[in-house]
Amino acid sequence: MPDMLCSLVRLPEIRPELDRLRAGGIIIRRANPWELTPTREFILQHFTRGWADETEVAFFQQPITCFLAVREEKILGFADYECTRKNYFGPTGVDPAERGKGIGKVLFIAALYGLRDLGYTYAVIGDAGPVDFYRKAVDAIPIELGNQKGIYGLDGEPAFLTGTKG
Repeated sequence: MPDMLCSLVRLPEIRPELDRLRAGGIIIRRANPWELTPTREFILQHFTRGWADETEVAFFQQPITCFLAVREEKILGFADYECTRKNYFGPTGVDPAERGKGIGKVLFIAALYGLRDLGYTYAVIGDAGPVDFYRKAVDAIPIELGNQKGIYGLDGEPAFLTGTKG
């Protein structure tokens, strides 16, 4: 899966979608510190331990860099930023039973607004799974790496630490 790049300068308007979800009882909001354990448990139930580990980093940022979708205090989805690396979006996921309602798109765009609030004008989507989704949502473009992988393909220390060329 390629990394992708997206502009944060002209993000889609999010308010109408937030209002639509709210009318259906779904709230999109920043996570609170006391929600670390329930968020980890949600991710472990529906996704991977690696994503749970990455998301934990969000809870040690100020402000927390994780947005949640909740209905009656039940977590339905999450979207993180500034966890894997600076200026990176992800990971993100929505409960499979709740997909198709636009929750993932709103979480994604909320996280991009969070990156923009940090002063970035572009964001990286690392190892982007649903390329067409990101392209359609914000005109994200693949970053051509040839046969190399992005940060998820790193298997050693950076060259400057080992004294090798690279």
